[in-house]
Amino acid sequence: MNVLEFYKNKRLNLKELKPLIDLFKHTYQEEPTEIIALKGDGSERKIYRLRNIHRSVIGIVGNNPDENKAFVSFTRHFYQCGLRVPEIYAENLNAGVYLEEDLGDDTLFEWMGKIRTGDDFSATIIQMYEKVLTQLPHFQFRAGSGIDYSLCYQHHEFGWASMVWDVHYFKHRFLDVFYKKSIDIAELERNFIALIEYLITEDKDYFLYRDFQSRNIMIRENEPHFIDYQSGRKGALQYDLASLLYDAKANIPEPAREHLFDFYLTQAKPFKNIDDQKFREYFYGFVFIRLMQALGAYGYLGVTKGKKRFLKSVPFAVRNLEILIEKDSILNKLSTLRDIFYNLSKDKSLRKF
Repeated sequence: MNVLEFYKNKRLNLKELKPLIDLFKHTYQEEPTEIIALKGDGSERKIYRLRNIHRSVIGIVGNNPDENKAFVSFTRHFYQCGLRVPEIYAENLNAGVYLEEDLGDDTLFEWMGKIRTGDDFSATIIQMYEKVLTQLPHFQFRAGSGIDYSLCYQHHEFGWASMVWDVHYFKHRFLDVFYKKSIDIAELERNFIALIEYLITEDKDYFLYRDFQSRNIMIRENEPHFIDYQSGRKGALQYDLASLLYDAKANIPEPAREHLFDFYLTQAKPFKNIDDQKFREYFYGFVFIRLMQALGAYGYLGVTKGKKRFLKSVPFAVRNLEILIEKDSILNKLSTLRDIFYNLSKDKSLRKF
C-alpha cells in the first residue's frame, strides 16, 4: 500500500498532498510513512510534517506563488548569511510545494509557557529574549543589505502605501466590528495621515521582518530559530522591535520591556550610530501602528475567517493600548485616535475573549 492509499481515511487532502509526497520521493528516493497536518499561521499555507525512520521534514503547500518564491529566496539568503533559519531541502514552486528543515514543535511562546507561572518573566526567559534580540540586527543590517527586495510581494517597503493599508485594516476589520461608540470618520482619517506622515520620516533602509513575534521563533536545543519572514520588506528598525516587545499574548512586563529595549540598542549600535532619544520617540509610534495592524488581523482571522483562537489575543492587545496611552506624546496631537484607544482599553467586553 502506498502512502496516498494509507492516508485516504486520515481526513487529509490527498490531491493537495500528492505534489508534496512526489517531491519527498524524488528528493530522498523513499516514501514518507507518516504525514501530520500542523497548525498553520494566519496565511493560507498548509504545513505538514513528513517523516519515516530516516528523516523528518516540514512540507509546505502554498497557493500564492509570490509568497512561496519570497520565502524560499529569503530563506536561502538568510541561511547563507549564517542566520538560524530552516534549510530548504527541495522545492517545486510550479506545484506550490517545498521541503524544509524540521525545527521541532516549540515556538518561543510555547517554550515560555512551559516554564512561566502567571505573569512571571524569569531570568531564563529574559536570557532567551536577549538571544533573539542579538540576532535581530543581523537580519536588519547584515542580511538586509544583500536581500532581493524585488521579491517583496505585498509592499516593497513599509512606507506610505503599507501604512495606509494597515490603519484601514484596523478600521475595517476591528473598529467596524467591535467598536461601540460613534466615530468622526473624517477626523480619524486626518489622525491616520498625521501619524503616517510622522512615521514615514524615519529611516527605512533596513530589512523589516514584518511579523517578528514569539510564534514565529522556534526554540531548538535552547537556541532561537526564525520562520515566517516572507512578508518582509524595507522598513524602520523600530517596527520589528515593537512587534516582539508588544507581542500581545507574550504579555511581557514593562520592566522586562525596558530592559530588552535597551539591550537591543546595545546590539544594533555596532551596525549604526543610533540616537537613543530619537529612536525611542519613533518607537512608540511604530508600536501603535503595529498594534493596529495586529488588532485588524485578529478581527479578520477571528471573525471573517472563523479562526477563533486569534480572538484570544485581543485582551492582551487592549491591555497594551492601556499601558501605551500615557507613553507616546504624539497621541496628544491625535485626539480622535487617542479617544478610540482609550475607549477600547476601557471596554470590558474586549477583555473576555
